[in-house]
Amino acid sequence: MATSKILFFDLPSKEPNHAWSLNTWRTRLLLNYKGLDYETEWLEYPEIKPRLQPHFPDKEEFTVPTIKLPDGTYIMDSMVIAKEIERLHPSPPIYLDSPLRQQYIDYLSPAWVAMRPEIVLGVPNRLLKEVNHAYWHETRSKLIGMPLEQFAQENGGEKAYKAAAPHLHRITEMLKENDKGPFFMGDVISNLDFTHAGFLVMFRQLGDDIFRSMLEATGDPELHLKFLEGLKPWIERDDH
Repeated sequence: MATSKILFFDLPSKEPNHAWSLNTWRTRLLLNYKGLDYETEWLEYPEIKPRLQPHFPDKEEFTVPTIKLPDGTYIMDSMVIAKEIERLHPSPPIYLDSPLRQQYIDYLSPAWVAMRPEIVLGVPNRLLKEVNHAYWHETRSKLIGMPLEQFAQENGGEKAYKAAAPHLHRITEMLKENDKGPFFMGDVISNLDFTHAGFLVMFRQLGDDIFRSMLEATGDPELHLKFLEGLKPWIERDDH
C-alpha cells in the first residue's frame, strides 16, 4: 500500500530504546528539522545486510542511515540522503555547501580516532543488545587489529581524552567564531549542526562519566551544552 511516509532505518539501543548512533542521528535530525513524516524501522547490526541488500544489488557494504522515500527509492549514506532531502524539500535550508563542514571533519576525525578506545567497549557494553555483541567485536577488532579489551586497556581513559583535546578545542573555537551563536553559523541551523549534535548525543548516551570527560576535553563544556539545548526541539524524538 502506498504511503506518504519516509521509512528511516536506525540502530536501536537496549531497552528503553533510544537512538544513539552519530551517523543515524545526522539523518534523524535532518528529518525532524524539515518536519517530514517518517517512521523508524529499527535494525540490529546482523539484520542490516539481509534487510537492505535486495535494494542495493550493486553494493557490497550495507549501512545505516538508509531511508526509503515514499516513491519506493532507497538511499544509503547520510550525506547522500541529505542532498536528496534538500532537493525534494528545500525549506528550511540546511546549507550543505558550507565550507565549515570540511573544517569540522578535519578536526573531528582525529578526535574520534583518539577517543575510539572509549567507544569500542562502551557501545556494546552500555548501548547494544546482546544479539549485536559478536558482530561488533568481530568487525571492530578486525578493523583495529587487536582484541577490543586490549585496545581499550592500552589506549583508553585519560589518555584518550588527552589525545582528543587539541582537536576538540578547535571545534570549540569554530563554535565561538560567530558570536550570534549557538550554532556553527551563528543563529542559523545547518547540516553541520546535525553532525556535531549526533556526536554529542552519542557520547551522552554512553553515560554521564564518558560524556562529562569528553565535554571537559573540549575546553568549554557549557558552550557545547548550550549548542545541544538550541537543537532540543529536534533531538526530542529519539525513540520512534
